[in-house]
Amino acid sequence: MFKHIVMWTLRGDSEEEKARAAALLKRKFESLRGQIPGLLHLEVGVDSSRIGYACDVVLYSEFDSQASLDAYATHAAHLRVREELGDMRIARHQVDYAAD
Repeated sequence: MFKHIVMWTLRGDSEEEKARAAALLKRKFESLRGQIPGLLHLEVGVDSSRIGYACDVVLYSEFDSQASLDAYATHAAHLRVREELGDMRIARHQVDYAAD
């Protein structure tokens, strides 16, 4: 199994703007369930800590193989979501790893 974790810090002048952006990001990524071959699990969490150094949203996903994870990066549904979300992020962090 291969795990793919992405964390974003979102653009927004107020907490309300950031909350709307987080809800949109969550909805768009959750819409990928059932559309990506080899995607076993997808979970999107919105930060509740409100700590200054925390990211706003995290994506946790599991793939059946490295090939499936690689294909996800260029899958049309994933690319559509990325395009729809535009430049709403300020920062993005990613970790991919093989799990036992």
